[in-house]
Amino acid sequence: MPQNGAYCQRIVKILNTSAVAHSVIDIAEDRPATGAMVEGALKMDPAITHVAQVHCETGTGILNPLAEIAAVCARHGKGLIVDAMSSFGAIEIDVAKHPSTRSLPPPASASRALPHGLRHRAPGPCSRKARATRIPSRSTCTTSGPTCARPRSGASRRRRTWSPDSRGARPVQGEGGTRARGARYRHNCETLLEAMGALGFKTFLPRAAQAPIIVTFHAPADPAYAFKPFYEKVRARGYILYPGKLTQVETFRVGCIGAIDATEMRNVGAAVADVLKEMGIRQVAPAEPSAVATSPRATA
Repeated sequence: MPQNGAYCQRIVKILNTSAVAHSVIDIAEDRPATGAMVEGALKMDPAITHVAQVHCETGTGILNPLAEIAAVCARHGKGLIVDAMSSFGAIEIDVAKHPSTRSLPPPASASRALPHGLRHRAPGPCSRKARATRIPSRSTCTTSGPTCARPRSGASRRRRTWSPDSRGARPVQGEGGTRARGARYRHNCETLLEAMGALGFKTFLPRAAQAPIIVTFHAPADPAYAFKPFYEKVRARGYILYPGKLTQVETFRVGCIGAIDATEMRNVGAAVADVLKEMGIRQVAPAEPSAVATSPRATA
């Protein structure tokens, strides 16, 4: 599997714990995976049966190119399993355009994430063939060895929620579907980037790789900065920041999703500006371009 962040590493940990044979493509955390990387791995190891891909890696906010990777998997006859926890419901995942996903379990997500749906339900797009297939309670990712028969995890069995009589099959609460929700999140993200950029903050990711879900900012280089008091003071003004997920670069993250609009994003900028002044932080940007943190290599 391509591995470029904290949630990719979590999949690797599950595979290691479950003794599933696998291989990993380690990628710098500010670089998206590519179809060429996956193609190279499949050519090197024809025994690989499935590819696992985190669509939006929220450890940094990077968006991996699902359609490109799905096309490679389809060309090689490999299955594709997608972690869409932070993309489903706002970023297009069209199984009709991604042939390698048609007979697989639907992308993994959660009803209370982007779709704003009912609790304990996990909606996801899939084909009739996938719905008719019993999904075992096991993790299945980038396996290059025999499938283990014993249960591997507490993964939910989605088939039993498909029935038209099931609450899980009802449309989730929305605002015009994926396209409209995604447009609002993109507007939120652009507004946040503009507000924080005006204060001097630098993003960890290049704009082209940034998903409109969560944004990672470099921490100020000023000696007056410390995350905990910074976090607490911003929280006191009504906004909660996320700590950084990187191992070698000090960062913090700001989410763009939820029942919020661009006004809230501007308000985040105003709250951060107040805190910078209160803490006496003058040097907001990093002292110099930081070396990109490369994810620790996982054992194959």
